[in-house]
Amino acid sequence: MSRSRAHTRRTARANPRGILVVHKSGYGFVQTAEGEYFIPRSKMAGAFDGDLVELKPASNRHAQQGKRSKKGASSRYGGGSSSGALSKGHTSGSSGAGAGRPVAFVSRVLDRAHATIVGRYEVAEPFGVVVPSDPHIPYDIFTQRKANPHIPDGALVRVRILEYPTRHSAATGVIEEVLGMAEDESFGVELIIARHKLETTFSEGALSEAREAVLDEQGALNSGYVELRGRIVFTIDPVDAKDFDDALSLERVDTLKHTKETVMVSNGKAVWRLGVHIADVSHYVRWGSSLDLDARRRGTSVYLVDRVIPMLPHELSNELCSLKPNEVRRSMTVDLFLDNQANLVGYRLYPALIQSKARLNYNQVQELFDGVPAADALAQKPTLADELAWRLRELAVLAKKRAAARVKAGGIDFVSTEAKVQLDGEGKAIGIELRQKTDATTLVEEAMILANETVAQHLEQHSFPCIFRVHDKPSGEALAALIPAFQEFSWFAQVDTASLVAGNPYAIQQILALAKGRTEEELVSSLCLRAMQRAVYRTENIGHYGLASKSYAHFTSPIRRYPDLVVHRMLRAQLTKRPEKFDQEVSSMPWIAENSSTMERIAEKAAAESQKLKMIEYLQQFLGRSFSAVISGVTTYGLFARLDNTAEGFLPLRALGDEYFALDPLRHCLTGQDSNKVFRLGQRIPVVITVAEPLTGTLDFAIAGAPQKPRTYKKGSRGQ
Repeated sequence: MSRSRAHTRRTARANPRGILVVHKSGYGFVQTAEGEYFIPRSKMAGAFDGDLVELKPASNRHAQQGKRSKKGASSRYGGGSSSGALSKGHTSGSSGAGAGRPVAFVSRVLDRAHATIVGRYEVAEPFGVVVPSDPHIPYDIFTQRKANPHIPDGALVRVRILEYPTRHSAATGVIEEVLGMAEDESFGVELIIARHKLETTFSEGALSEAREAVLDEQGALNSGYVELRGRIVFTIDPVDAKDFDDALSLERVDTLKHTKETVMVSNGKAVWRLGVHIADVSHYVRWGSSLDLDARRRGTSVYLVDRVIPMLPHELSNELCSLKPNEVRRSMTVDLFLDNQANLVGYRLYPALIQSKARLNYNQVQELFDGVPAADALAQKPTLADELAWRLRELAVLAKKRAAARVKAGGIDFVSTEAKVQLDGEGKAIGIELRQKTDATTLVEEAMILANETVAQHLEQHSFPCIFRVHDKPSGEALAALIPAFQEFSWFAQVDTASLVAGNPYAIQQILALAKGRTEEELVSSLCLRAMQRAVYRTENIGHYGLASKSYAHFTSPIRRYPDLVVHRMLRAQLTKRPEKFDQEVSSMPWIAENSSTMERIAEKAAAESQKLKMIEYLQQFLGRSFSAVISGVTTYGLFARLDNTAEGFLPLRALGDEYFALDPLRHCLTGQDSNKVFRLGQRIPVVITVAEPLTGTLDFAIAGAPQKPRTYKKGSRGQ
């Protein structure tokens, strides 16, 4: 044994360690190997949200002091003491924050999560004070005003921290960048972009490569691309889509004349040829190029409420790789041969030249299905309209059969409503549009799922590398936690709870089916969805639980997702020959999968925050207005409630009434000790909007018609 290891620690570490999660009220929690600890606001020792910290568990006396000082938190869906801790309605939620959890103090910070902070600059001579935009960071950062005398009060800035706060000194830093001004309509979105460190500019090398890219139709045909410009190909996307990377086509097999297609259907079972045509991004973005390095690092495009931050420059994402109508484009095509029951009986994969004949949106297609007259753009071309109409109707029939087959195999179809805030020309919120699944969206979704499965299975069968999209089954613990909430609904008695806890997908299907059409339908679907594992990217295939697919990969969106681009390269390599640096790319795939999963989570969080920001901005005009809401969360410190437009707000205990409320965490309900008034998960209640603060993400409700108590702030809370 080396002498350098002679003094290796042989006993367990005395103090637990973990990542600090800070509530916007100032207290925090740390999950450690020894369990979860509650950290009072006064015992943070200058630690920030996300820091790796070492804890000192509190003595009984200090623990009691900590509990008396805390301000209310717990598991959003009913954590806290199982004995039913009491909370006084008029105390502004000051009791029960860490009920049932041991108290600890931060003894030291082991690793800092934030080297820079984004916030509002306030002039306070001789200082320039940066107030963090993230409400989970309760420390202001002080800079020297004389170092930046030109920065105006109210500017959005990025500050690099020089010294972190202690019990005796404030945090200090230097201004690195001025990002904007608080009065701009885009100020809040700029905050989100800066907070998540999203890249908004491309390298000069990437921009140069994008500008130099050319289509070269003849070169494509000479190198083996199949001529498909005569096929009736069309795109279907949301009305506000910016890029079009997937297109469809459909023909009856008995009308085909090409010998290559007849080989695929020699068994006589095929009736339809469904073409899925995906923009051939891999032709323009080669491994190791500047374009590739920029895209690889970003991992995904980010779709914010007022803009798209693309993975690839405009010249590609909105031009050469966008399947615009009447424009010739390179594609990677998957021809899927289906029988009349929509079973896959053959396929063909190849690069092609296509020319989309029409750009359709989901609304137009659904109107066709609903019997609404054709849109003006198609009415001007009646022959094309007729050709598209019968194809769309047949595709809808095939899609329904594909969806039914997936459900039969154990696939789970969650009910969800997507809310998209509508903005005017200046970026101001003017409305909220709700988007739900329709026959039109199902048509496209099922075609893309089948193409993704086919490509993944093809690469796997040929023992070729692939980045799979995998989804593990949910844990029994997460599913068991749903049972007490669902037992509040009488229909749940029909469900076999043992099958549910075992992760049997048919038990989850049954729950969703029993809740269908009821008030609690979306809540039940949402809770089931939250119990699921996250789908991620991996180079090892474990299948996709939610889709009931043995092999699945993302292939259909290479403009906006980097893993799709890798899958395109792998498919091209398998179909032709291994390109230069192939082994280098394959060896990098595990890192690519992990980074893409991470960047996907960041992009989703930023997108959700931007929608929430503008949604609350829109709701500001309805302060004092009554709405119907469904209780979506029950905690020791109040209720979460969801409006029909999907906006979720909070009702603090003071808004429920001037009495004590007891939490029953198993039944997910609060009960008034004097009135026996019960508030439970899934219950519909009338609420009034009392607070709407977009920048802090605060949306507070009160019970409509109930006396409202004034909102109070602790000194130094900055209104958060």
